[in-house]
Order: sequence, then structure tokens, then C-alpha cells
Amino acid sequence: MIKAWRFIVVYLLLAGAGLYVNLHKDIMVPAITPLREFPVTNGEWRQTSRGEFSDEILQVLKPTDYLSAQYVNPQGDKVNLYIGYHGGGKGGGEIHSPKNCLPGGGWLIVSEKVVTLKAGAKEFPVVQAVYQKGGEKELFIYWFRAKGDEAITSEVGLKLAQIRSSITSRRRDATFIRISAPAGGDEGKKQEAVIKFVQDFYPLFQKFLPS
Repeated sequence: MIKAWRFIVVYLLLAGAGLYVNLHKDIMVPAITPLREFPVTNGEWRQTSRGEFSDEILQVLKPTDYLSAQYVNPQGDKVNLYIGYHGGGKGGGEIHSPKNCLPGGGWLIVSEKVVTLKAGAKEFPVVQAVYQKGGEKELFIYWFRAKGDEAITSEVGLKLAQIRSSITSRRRDATFIRISAPAGGDEGKKQEAVIKFVQDFYPLFQKFLPS
């Protein structure tokens, strides 16, 4: 009799899981404001170029919205910003981790660590990494966002946040934010410029992207 009850419980759990998978559909969440409206100036930073991806790249990345732009400050520090927003829902693309994309493009990781930055009264973790391709070095600061999580620093953490959000609110929207700059020359100065850019722009990310 006990074995029969165990079988029934397992059957009901499997049936419930099957119904959930088939009936559960995540909703599409748009960005609060389209990224094409992202400011061309902010504090001392001025946008010098804005890129558009080819159809082939867009088919791979499948972002709901994105921004690829370069900014410069009065000291001549050039910083590249990429925001890839994925709104979830049917047919939505997944975020591609830089740990896969960069090595796939011939970049080798030199160093990587999680650091805590501060923008105003807000403290948040980011990944700080240096990659090298031939004689070229690039400094990256990046993080992910999902519902309820303003800064996630690992791919596993992002997936867990998306699963939790999908179950509780039918949302799988997520964002990848990456800031980079050439790391040659005075690397300490380049690092300071990139960190300053993150701190200056962090409030804007909050305004444009769902939380």
C-alpha cells in the first residue's frame, strides 16, 4: 500500500510538472525606454560613434534591443559601451557570455576578478577582466541584470535568477552590460577611466532597463 501511494505521489508530481511546462509561458518585457534614446552626453562624457550590427550578428545575439557606442572624456579617454537587452518571451534570444564569445574571437583571458564598485550610495559587484589578442589588450567591466537583481556577476547566477523570475512572475528578461577600453600604456589610468564611466552611467542604466 505504501509503495502504491509513493507511485501515485510521484505520478502526480510528474503530471504537475508536465502541465506547468506546457501551460507556462513567459511574457515579453520591453525596455523602459528604447536604447536608441540613450544620451549622447552625460557629465564629462560625449558619444563619438554608435554602431549597428549586421543581420548575421543579430541572428546570433538576438537582442530585443541593444546599444553599441563609444564615448570620450576631455582627457581623451575612449570607452566602449555595449548594452544587450533580452526581453524574454517566445523566441527571445539568450545572453551570450563573454567567457565564450571572446575566446571564440581569438581573445585570451589574462586576468579576471569580481570587484565592488560604488555609484553614489549604491554599491554593486562587477566582473573586471583583461583579455589579450596578439599584442592588443582590452580591459572589460561587465555584469548581468535580471528581475530583482541589479548586478549579477556569473552565468550560473543569471540562470538561477531567470528561473526564479520565470516561476514567480513569468519573466525571463535580462541584460548584459559591458564597458571596455584598450588596456595598453598606463593600465591604472585606463582602469580609473572605465570605473569612472561605470559610476557616471550607472543611474542611467536603472532608468532605461526594467528591474
